[in-house]
Amino acid sequence: MSWDIDRTIGGRATVRDVLFDAEHRLTAVGVPSPNVDAAEIVAFAMGTTRNRLFLQDPVDAEHRVRIEKMLTKRLSRVPLQHLIGTVGFRRIELAVGPGVFIPRPETELVAEAALRELNLQTEDERLGVDLCTGSGAIAISMAIEAPGSTVYAVELSDEALTWTGMNVTSHAERIAGAGSRVEILKDDATQVGDPGHELSSLVGRAAVVVSNPPYVPLDMIPREPEVRDHEPKLALYGGDDGLDVVRGILRTAAILLKPGGLLVIEHSDMQGNEAGLRGVPGVTRAMVADYEVASMANVPSGQRLWTSINDRIDLTGRPRFMLARRIA
Repeated sequence: MSWDIDRTIGGRATVRDVLFDAEHRLTAVGVPSPNVDAAEIVAFAMGTTRNRLFLQDPVDAEHRVRIEKMLTKRLSRVPLQHLIGTVGFRRIELAVGPGVFIPRPETELVAEAALRELNLQTEDERLGVDLCTGSGAIAISMAIEAPGSTVYAVELSDEALTWTGMNVTSHAERIAGAGSRVEILKDDATQVGDPGHELSSLVGRAAVVVSNPPYVPLDMIPREPEVRDHEPKLALYGGDDGLDVVRGILRTAAILLKPGGLLVIEHSDMQGNEAGLRGVPGVTRAMVADYEVASMANVPSGQRLWTSINDRIDLTGRPRFMLARRIA
């Protein structure tokens, strides 16, 4: 394919002009943050960072071709993170791409809640489990920010596990420097604590279980093309009401957590307290131990499994995640 530079970006030769053109075109197709995306694309294509862009004038022909190729993909709503290959999460950079869910800023609050609890433990009890780990964002953050921790990162998708492994490896030095370790496990988050599964030896020992599970109802197709067309379906959809995986995670967490241990679980802004039994707090309050769970969790059959159930809001004031403690 040949590229006519003058036609693709109007013959503009300065960073300011290229940014103006890119932002205008991204705005026209409804990209939510056109100024940020334009700057990230131009900076990445030119091998620099956003805060150093204006030191790069003029934009040469090779860079203009790279910018145009990336911009064309973003205009078709390929996620920005897939184009640049990374996303920031708390104190780390993660590699992301097709096949793994892109961590969002709101999930940083979920990680923060898990971290606070883990750091309250003595170092010999800093044992955490990240269910549906995806890129490994929460698990790696826990290991680095809670020194002396052992974190089990559980994921079912082979595609996602490729990214988990890549990210754990790239942060191996920082994890080791904190005296922590991350163990990656391929298993179903709803069964991983059952006999014969990967974490059956961990029953009743975990201080924290954390998860950003799939919670979108099957008939609620996301409007954003970046999510609808590019995020893995396994990481999005949680059954007819969106809570199938959540229910399984509540069961797994009740088995793995020590008495009084903390569960932190993300949900949509429509699945908070006001949703009643259609929300995560409501389902958690109603959950009781069946015979199978009672035998593994060492509680009487029929007993409620969760106490201190609190829903928390995100930075926009919307319900976003729930905290609950395994009953003692």
